[in-house]
Amino acid sequence: MGILLALAGWPLLKALAFPLILLPFMVRIPAIIYGQITLPLQLLASSLAEHALNLIGIPVLREGNILELASRRLSVVEACSGIRSLLSLTFLSLVYGHFFEPRLWIRVVLLIATVPIAILANAFRVTVTGLLYEYKSEWADGFYHTMEGWVIFMVALAAVAATHRTLGWIALRRDAP
Repeated sequence: MGILLALAGWPLLKALAFPLILLPFMVRIPAIIYGQITLPLQLLASSLAEHALNLIGIPVLREGNILELASRRLSVVEACSGIRSLLSLTFLSLVYGHFFEPRLWIRVVLLIATVPIAILANAFRVTVTGLLYEYKSEWADGFYHTMEGWVIFMVALAAVAATHRTLGWIALRRDAP
């Protein structure tokens, strides 16, 4: 940014501000920070899934990030922490807000809302995986598990768009006389 400012001045830096803000998403999170983020996300996802499965009527015992179901032991491993979907959804939320929303406050709220949406979507994925292990275990692994992740990510992306529409509706109601 300093080089751009020195060579081309403020107009170019201002024009390229948004792409420059997105550049940190290209940098891999350092392993020590990644580990400190993923473990709490794993524990949160397994805890939310435990409560959801119990509400549905499926008995489950949770020990840390391991869910003991009647038919199987389900480990919420590092890959299931949801950090990759959280980062992807955050990136897409920034881009979506930039191109589809002129009001800064809605962009900020949309970005903040992305975090709980991603966490709940990941917990829902763990819950669905637990359900599949109980009723149709061959669908809980491999191709179906991957497809489940994609479908739930698309649902999370739709939730971001629905949040945007809701915020737009609130803004219209607030601005109406």
